[in-house]
Amino acid sequence: MAGSDSGGGAGIQADLKTMLALGTHGMSVITAVTAQNSVGVQGYWELPAEAVRAQFRSVVDDIGVQAVKTGMLASVELVETVADLLAGVDAPVVVDPVGVSKHGDALLAAEAVATVRERLLPVATLATPNLHEVTQLTGLEVTGERDMAAAAEALLGYGPAWVLIKGGHLEGEAADLLVGADGSAHWYRASRYDNRHTHGTGCTLASAIAAELAKGAAMPEAVAGAKEYVTGAIRGGFALGAGIGPVDHAWRWR
Repeated sequence: MAGSDSGGGAGIQADLKTMLALGTHGMSVITAVTAQNSVGVQGYWELPAEAVRAQFRSVVDDIGVQAVKTGMLASVELVETVADLLAGVDAPVVVDPVGVSKHGDALLAAEAVATVRERLLPVATLATPNLHEVTQLTGLEVTGERDMAAAAEALLGYGPAWVLIKGGHLEGEAADLLVGADGSAHWYRASRYDNRHTHGTGCTLASAIAAELAKGAAMPEAVAGAKEYVTGAIRGGFALGAGIGPVDHAWRWR
């Protein structure tokens, strides 16, 4: 459940590529259409709530799901619609609370932030905010690893079972922190690659976690597998267009 990226690097396109690469069958509920390329988002158009509901019911009622991942939801109405739909799903729900694009373009209306906190996070099995989204949702600024645990606790207060704080915007290692409502904590670390072509990283990680959960992995193991996959995809990111190119979803096949 996410927006369509016409450039093919993020959004629904990244989700489906990731799910295929990890041996699962992805299906799509498109919430918005973007005009987007390597240099930015030139515009986006939300789909009507009834179109989102119809897509969801079509695939869930016939085919079923073993995991759900959400991305760009754009507006209050779409966040509320998706939250209502997910409340009736008996499967893990990975919420990537998309607020801005890789290029800094807003993908969530300011008035919808509170709705994400109050309606969407409570139905999430896992929330995967980056550091900008942590600030957007909690008001906390994460400037180093020492701040990540407090950020996770603040987000857990809104109701998800797990929170993964992504430290990709910090200096040094690419370190992420997974914290559960049960108090468990897991760090995931990877080398940082000098590669600016990282479009779609957040979508790819969240979709990879959902794919691993769908295959039956427990949350800490699902995140570990997804972290390994997205690290390879970042390492293989390639120049496409004049700006920030995408990660390589097919890196394991090359």
